[in-house]
Amino acid sequence: MGKEEEIARIARRLDKMVTKKSVEGAMDLLRELKAMPVTLHLLQSTRIGMSVNALRKQSSDEEVIALAKSLIKSWKKLLDASDAKAGERRSTSLASLPSKDTSEGKAHRPSLSSRKRPELPRTPSTPRMTTFPPVPITCDAVRNKCREMLAAALQTDHVKYKNRVRSRISNLKDAKNPGLRRSVLCGTIAPQRIAEMTSEEMASDELKEIRKAMTREAIREHQMARASGTHTDLFTCGRCKRKSCTYTQVQTRSSDEPMTTFVVCNECGNRWKFC
Repeated sequence: MGKEEEIARIARRLDKMVTKKSVEGAMDLLRELKAMPVTLHLLQSTRIGMSVNALRKQSSDEEVIALAKSLIKSWKKLLDASDAKAGERRSTSLASLPSKDTSEGKAHRPSLSSRKRPELPRTPSTPRMTTFPPVPITCDAVRNKCREMLAAALQTDHVKYKNRVRSRISNLKDAKNPGLRRSVLCGTIAPQRIAEMTSEEMASDELKEIRKAMTREAIREHQMARASGTHTDLFTCGRCKRKSCTYTQVQTRSSDEPMTTFVVCNECGNRWKFC
């Protein structure tokens, strides 16, 4: 088993201990980590720092807490060393840039007025894309969790887009709706149009007729309820918040029980039962 697999195994066991709120055997796992040469790559790929920090917060054993703090402190030095090396590389690259022309060099070079450079077309810079989820750069479990929450918030549009694509795939593959697929293949429905269509517009002719019949039946029942019921303003519709309602009372339970009141909103057709 490689180092990465071994550290990942220890991380999983520590996470289970934190979940079960039992740190029995945690010292043995921490001593194993203490003896392992952990690199920055292993810290980022296994997220062992998050597991050890969560164990430190969960445990009440002073020995476990002390060893966990020692490990986190040593791993933090790896991050600091990595940042320092990155800074040295930037300084070296800046120092290697050509310096300004000296007076001696200027004598051997033609002036800018005698040497005109052709203007190159400007190309738009490529926008920098953020990776999801972001690579953890700290051993603080709270900060890493906050980063994951922010990344999930930025991906909400992706979820909505996937759901819209699934809706179109489902309708195009529907065996009871061959007309939609045929219209797209023949060009009757343009690709831009299929991307904007609602589920009602993509439905088959049979389903559209069923929906129309259900709508007519609902309107008819609504009109009958209004005609046979009693108009009142004692109820407030939960949908449109208006008070224009019609109610009817029916004995749905035993005779010694009170009657059940059925209410219909005259404005939006919303129905509910009032006991």
